[in-house]
Formats: sequence, structure tokens, C-alpha cells
Amino acid sequence: MANQTTGLTRIIKATGYSLKGLRAAWKSEAAFRQEAIMVIIAIIVAFLLDVQWIERLLLISSMVLIAIVELLNSAIEAVVDRIGTELHELSAKAKDIGSAAVFISICLAIFIWSVVIGNHYFVS
Repeated sequence: MANQTTGLTRIIKATGYSLKGLRAAWKSEAAFRQEAIMVIIAIIVAFLLDVQWIERLLLISSMVLIAIVELLNSAIEAVVDRIGTELHELSAKAKDIGSAAVFISICLAIFIWSVVIGNHYFVS
């Protein structure tokens, strides 16, 4: 049966589920913990840099994107593992594609940080 909750009650329940997911990721996913710590450090560094607000927004957003993609990757891995532990070509493919998404988000963040910092500190 579909959830009949609406309005503010639905928002409160959805927030609770989201926080439960964040706690689960923090508890069971080492990669998420590492990336979350990296995001916190990067946000602090972004505020210490002498850059325009739009550049700061790009720096922070690129790091938050990594955490978002890691959460999605962890969800994919959990579903695949729930289906079964036996090796299967499609299970491996799903996990590899999720990992590739995390990799691409990390490459994007490195590119953005390199361009912003390079333009401010290394280009005349």
C-alpha cells in the first residue's frame, strides 16, 4: 500500500529517513566517511581562499557532488549485495558503473579546484 502521509508530516518523516541513510552510510561505508571528511576540510579551505563567491560555490559544490555520488554508489552496491553474493556479470557491471561515477565526480572536483586555484595563484 502506498504511503498516505502528506504535508509537513511527510517532510518530517522523509527527513528522518534521510538522516537514517546518512547514519547508515557513515557507519558502514569507509569510502563515504573518507569523502565526508574530505568535503568538510575542502569547505573550510574554500572559505579561507581569496576567491569570488561564485568560485567558492563551485569549489564547495564540486566536493558535495562527490559525497552525493558516493551515497548513490553505496545504495547501488547495497541493492546488488541484497540480491545475492554469487558473482554475476550484471552485478559486477552495476558496481563498476557506480564506481566510475564516483571517479568522474572526483576528477571533476580536481579539475575545478585546479582551475580556480591556478587562475588565482599561478596565472598573472
